[in-house]
Amino acid sequence: MDLTRRQLLGVGGALSAAALLAACGGGSGDESAGSASGGSAKPRRGGTLRVGALGRAGAITRDPHGTQSNESDYLILSLVYDTLTVPGAKPNTLPRLAASWKPSADLRTWRFTLAKGARFHDGSPVTAEDVVFSLKRLRATPSGASRLPGIQAKNITAEGTDTVVLVSDYANAELPLLTRLTTFVVPEGTTDKDIAKAPGTGPFKLDWFRSGNARLVRNDDWYGGEVHLDAIEVKIFESPQAMANALLAGQIDVASNAGAVAARTAASRKDIQTVRRPNDMAMPLVMRTADGPFADPRVREALRLAVDREAMVKQVLSGYGTVANDILGTGDPAYDKNVPQRTRDLAKARKLLEEAGFDTARTYELFTTEDMAGLAESATLLASQLREAGVKIKVVKQESAVFWDKTWLKGDLYTTYWGTNDSVVFFASKTMVSDSGQNEAGWKDSAFDKSYEKAIGTADTARRTELLQQLQQIEYDRSGYLLWGMADGIDLAGSRVRGLPTLPGYGRVQLESAWLAS
Repeated sequence: MDLTRRQLLGVGGALSAAALLAACGGGSGDESAGSASGGSAKPRRGGTLRVGALGRAGAITRDPHGTQSNESDYLILSLVYDTLTVPGAKPNTLPRLAASWKPSADLRTWRFTLAKGARFHDGSPVTAEDVVFSLKRLRATPSGASRLPGIQAKNITAEGTDTVVLVSDYANAELPLLTRLTTFVVPEGTTDKDIAKAPGTGPFKLDWFRSGNARLVRNDDWYGGEVHLDAIEVKIFESPQAMANALLAGQIDVASNAGAVAARTAASRKDIQTVRRPNDMAMPLVMRTADGPFADPRVREALRLAVDREAMVKQVLSGYGTVANDILGTGDPAYDKNVPQRTRDLAKARKLLEEAGFDTARTYELFTTEDMAGLAESATLLASQLREAGVKIKVVKQESAVFWDKTWLKGDLYTTYWGTNDSVVFFASKTMVSDSGQNEAGWKDSAFDKSYEKAIGTADTARRTELLQQLQQIEYDRSGYLLWGMADGIDLAGSRVRGLPTLPGYGRVQLESAWLAS
């Protein structure tokens, strides 16, 4: 498990080829991220924002390129260290440490020009060599190939002091979008021993870190613009309910990613704001396609037809979400809304199972974990619904470490979750092309692979959208995913809090524009 599949990953919508090829100009703060209601009042400088975030003491990490399974860790790292690009609304990939970028005619070589005035917290200037070092360090991690798909370490180089050159193994019009997630930059030569103390370039500096909790203070020299808060204090919580209770008791100002249950609890409190982020979290069922009882596409289709999607959204998400259609990347502007919405058809599901010779006398195990609010509940309801089609299911809840080590990427039937749903290409590259390191269903489909390569290698927006729709149709017809719905991201905040981001996924950790009303 690593950040690119478990955590906030990405967001704000898939960037169009046209926007990518425009060599990315800036964009105003209003474009870069939506914010929670604060009226037209002028942002007030000062104050400390107390933020609760989910995490477990046993999973704490301080390495910006390591495995971040705690949202609390990722929030801290994202405020201290900058990525090359960040999510936006229009366009949805915006400059950060990289002020601009430009591709070669064949879309394989990309030059990223660094922001002027960018400095580390120790005052030293950021150079292209620092970025090259950081990207190569990221690429060397166990999940590096998935974090920087198509980019080999030898093809990451510096050109002068302010330009980083990335050469892809294949044409890739989406490369800048892929640098939004974990391309945190540290000084060249930082050792593994010193990585926890490495200075960042972000809007906040680390004041102290204790057992997963941290205090961050404003970086007055941040190149990215004005930061309103004096400080942010991050407090780690092991459960959404405990975090929500702390908010209701006035112990924190923001409960990040609190979930639907907590939102219901706080609904009657007029002093609590609810910030909803559509298309924030996908919790699909994974059906292994490589072998095993779900390898036959007719069986997978039967399971998709056995699900009551509206009931899932109503009961698991308490209505804080929308029905989905088995295609990942629901927030992508190129998402194909013309694909017929699957609805429940138990008779057809039973017929398909019979045609496939599926053993309905056997009981199948559905593995899940309680890492994310609603995940285990979704497995329980799915099991109940599938039994109505004749598929006997036993839900097996595993501890987080066991699930990600033993079941993920290997199990026949299990739940997973993703917080990046703005890009069809993102999921194709990470989880569905045949050689993906995170191919959750073990799916290998040559037609899908060819469609993917053709789509990402196409610069023309209209033609690329057509190709992406072909890609989605293949996914809809025979992938290993059953995506029944999309959960809204839900943050709860006190009445004084303003400027919270409203973009989903990674966008929700961009707190540099937050402020406190008097």
